[in-house]
Amino acid sequence: MTTVAAGRTRNVGHGRSRLARREGRRFQLFALPWVIGFVFFSGGPILVSFVISFTRWELLGTPKFVGLDNYLKLLADPNFGIAVRNTAYFGAASALCGVIFNFVLALMLNLKVAGQSIFRTVIYLPSVLSGIATALLWVNLLHPDYGLVNRLLGLVGITGPGWLLDPNWAIPGLVIMSVWTTGNAMVIFLAGLQGIPAHLYEVAQLDGAGWWRRFRHVTVPMMSPIIFFNLIVGFIGSLQAYSLILFMTDGGPNNATLVLGLYVFRYAFQYFEMGYASTIAWALFFLIMIFTAIQFVLARRWVHYEHK
Repeated sequence: MTTVAAGRTRNVGHGRSRLARREGRRFQLFALPWVIGFVFFSGGPILVSFVISFTRWELLGTPKFVGLDNYLKLLADPNFGIAVRNTAYFGAASALCGVIFNFVLALMLNLKVAGQSIFRTVIYLPSVLSGIATALLWVNLLHPDYGLVNRLLGLVGITGPGWLLDPNWAIPGLVIMSVWTTGNAMVIFLAGLQGIPAHLYEVAQLDGAGWWRRFRHVTVPMMSPIIFFNLIVGFIGSLQAYSLILFMTDGGPNNATLVLGLYVFRYAFQYFEMGYASTIAWALFFLIMIFTAIQFVLARRWVHYEHK
């Protein structure tokens, strides 16, 4: 009997191992297209751009190795400092305002009201619009003379700024536009809110907690990992922004909206200096890594996970 039982155990074990190997091969097969795409369209170009950053290459000519010359040129480039400052300003403002705006929207859309699905659809629509259409819309909305934003401000007695034509207001105008198109973060927040256990609110209410204390001590701690995720994703995306800025301001006025993504585009496809463009791109990469690392360090103080 013991021998039979042992034989059955071995057969079951062999069956499970065959099943595991079969599932492993299926996983590798389904993951293969992504791996191939990453190697040829992401990982490969990333490594090639790092090599190109040590060369002087005018795209139509032959690359010439120049060592660290491009990086030394970068440190002495006054426009690079301006681009770093503008990138950090736009990235921080866009990410922070986007998180707050979308969190408030998600709280409102989580309420049980009539037409809830319609409101959710309408508010999400801007995030699926074409980027150029969005840029064209906001160029007109923010126009200092006939723009709708300044007209609305005029109704309450406020003289609207020049927005995209004013160096002091150009980036705030871009931030307003970027916040308006961040519906994906709102959907993630909404999913997180619906995942908070109802009994936590019931217990807090039994303890006499009002809506503000329930929000502060239940909603925010439970949502902190999602807030952190949207903050990281939004910040990284904002640091890489360039296409809408290219269309709306082209870095102006007076380099007030010159960001690193746009600076890379200029040197790569306007000046055809691929080596220096790759150097700027890697500088942007390290900037993103530094800011992301800082956020992860700070997150230890305010992000709460259920298993802790």
